[in-house]
Amino acid sequence: MLRADGRQSPGALAIQRGVLRHLAALGLTGIPEFCLASGRRADIAALDGKGEIVIVEIKSSIADFRADLKWPEYRPWCDRLFFAVAPDFPLEILPDDTGILVGDAFGAETIRPAPLHPMPAATRKALLIRLARAGAGRLSRLYDPDISGLPDF
Repeated sequence: MLRADGRQSPGALAIQRGVLRHLAALGLTGIPEFCLASGRRADIAALDGKGEIVIVEIKSSIADFRADLKWPEYRPWCDRLFFAVAPDFPLEILPDDTGILVGDAFGAETIRPAPLHPMPAATRKALLIRLARAGAGRLSRLYDPDISGLPDF
């Protein structure tokens, strides 16, 4: 069984669950804790049926948002960038050029759509391969938790 890696607070895990449900309802498949080629770890990377890639950065508190200045580094690795927050989070402090999702453990809602910033074709291809390998590797680990040799995305 796959488990959270232990770095997320209970609040962040609740938002993650709700956002994954919301994305699925919109036709996107999300992978939590996805490691980008840059070495950064996206809270959720999601893919739609056309190959558009969305990154969701989860912020469980104002302190978490203010302490984390790495979010602009996700922009080159996605077509759309969202922040996902709890219902009581002050939305006015979030950047204007990102989408906003508000969620809890049961679901989420798109408050502001994310603007489209299309990736270059070569970046998209590399990222699609990385996402496919990450998804397949995680599925393989469900079938055999002792499997070795798989990349850790």
